[in-house]
Amino acid sequence: MLKHFLIAFAFAALALPSTAQNAGEIAKVLNGQSCPGCNLFQADLAYLDIANINVSGARLRQSDMQLSTFDNWNLRGTNLSVTNMFGVRFNSSNFSNANLESATLVGGYFGSSNFSGARLAGANLSGADLHLARGLTQAQLSQACGDQATRLPAGLSIPRCG
Repeated sequence: MLKHFLIAFAFAALALPSTAQNAGEIAKVLNGQSCPGCNLFQADLAYLDIANINVSGARLRQSDMQLSTFDNWNLRGTNLSVTNMFGVRFNSSNFSNANLESATLVGGYFGSSNFSGARLAGANLSGADLHLARGLTQAQLSQACGDQATRLPAGLSIPRCG
């Protein structure tokens, strides 16, 4: 009897709607509202122009943020791993302690943004402009990759993507 109950419970759990993301929280950000700690997993934030947002501690993993302008965002401690930030503009934004592992930042602009403690392992920074970024260290950049067009603060370098 217990075995039948467990099997029925397992099938019922599989039929529940996915809670991988929160559509209401994504809508808040799309409407220009801050949403610290929100679940924005796989959010479609491409081709937008939204400034002055606080999503610190949020989950933006695998989100699409390409070709957007997001100036003055607070992304402190945010999970941005495996996020597509192709051609994005994040001027004066806070990425301190953010997880950018395996993210695509190709061609992005990050002027005056703070990267103190950000995790960049496996991130592709090819063509990205970080020459005005703050808080970047050689240890962080040695875990990422870029190309000859990647612009970095003086004295820092990045391995070439293979």
